[in-house]
Amino acid sequence: MVLIVSAGLLLALLASKVGERFPIPAPALFLLVAAVASDVFPRISEHLTILEVERIGVVALIVILFNGGTLVGWKRFRAAAVPIFSIGVFGTFATAGIISVAAHYLFGFEWVTAGILGAALAPTDPAVMFSVLGNKEIRGRSGTILEGESGVNDPVGIALMIGMIELATHPDATFWVVVEEFSVEMTVGLVVGLLGAAAMRPLLRIPLPEAGLYPLRTLAAAGVIYGVASVAHGSGFLAVFVAGIALGDADVPFREEIERFHTSLASLAEVVVFVALGLTIDLSNLVTSSRLLEGLAFAAILGLVARPLAVAPLLIPVRMRHNERLFVIWSGLRGAVPILLAAFAVLAAVDDAERVYDIVFVVVAVSVIVQGSSIPWVARRLGIPLSVST
Repeated sequence: MVLIVSAGLLLALLASKVGERFPIPAPALFLLVAAVASDVFPRISEHLTILEVERIGVVALIVILFNGGTLVGWKRFRAAAVPIFSIGVFGTFATAGIISVAAHYLFGFEWVTAGILGAALAPTDPAVMFSVLGNKEIRGRSGTILEGESGVNDPVGIALMIGMIELATHPDATFWVVVEEFSVEMTVGLVVGLLGAAAMRPLLRIPLPEAGLYPLRTLAAAGVIYGVASVAHGSGFLAVFVAGIALGDADVPFREEIERFHTSLASLAEVVVFVALGLTIDLSNLVTSSRLLEGLAFAAILGLVARPLAVAPLLIPVRMRHNERLFVIWSGLRGAVPILLAAFAVLAAVDDAERVYDIVFVVVAVSVIVQGSSIPWVARRLGIPLSVST
């Protein structure tokens, strides 16, 4: 086990070099390699359950969201708060609704299961975007909106999924349980995130004996904030993202080293989640079943119909150039969060959960491979400025 984990970690760290030789983003390569490996060496996947994938996804998402929040920071977030909030909340609900309608009328899903699939596919992913762009950053307002949206819509999608699972697993429940669950998760998560950041600011200025301990302290702080919010029945994911935004501009020692550490760790966490998903997929059965075609269809609906219909109207009042609007609409990549949400559905044993899990696998793979590979080219064609990050 140590050999397998260590070898996988070493390969993940070399993913950036692989990405330089192949046009496919590194997480997608690991997703496909892991899926093939699980078929060729079935004993590997026997040691990884869906429950463990869910646990891996939770830890990875804590790292990814906290890092995303700190990279945005309060100053950048404030400048684009309205589009970030509108797309992150209303755009997520609209995307989930469009996918749900398509799942029910085009593919015969029951309404509740269709809502679960819609909730799983609605959130976008900031770490995938970072992997796609490599050492480049999107300059201007569009980059801030994409990063902020990804951080906001992840907790929104997770809270929506939890509510939908409650609705699916309790025969006497009504849709009100979804509204109630969402409201509690968001409110508690927001409060804990703000209070946690306020409490952590003075603690993060306390000198430590070694420079290498400073990034570990912020990582531990993120874990504490997530844990407090979760124990209080709130969204721990929203709490860590909000705390990351509030702490992003804080004057703390070794700030650049801390940011570099967390960015690298977030990219690694994304790869780990993709590997975990790949190992739990029976690729041979998926290829020979109708779920492959269903996943391809949902990927097309999501990228060409749901995302434009949900996001484009929300960008109308925003002061942006037309090319920036198009780039934001096209760049809604799916990644770790749909994997985590699909695992929630399987663990709750909702109807058609395995079908949902397989479809999510295909959609995420297509989103990262096809859509993700096109991002640099689309940026150049639309004249979106990219700067080399240090």
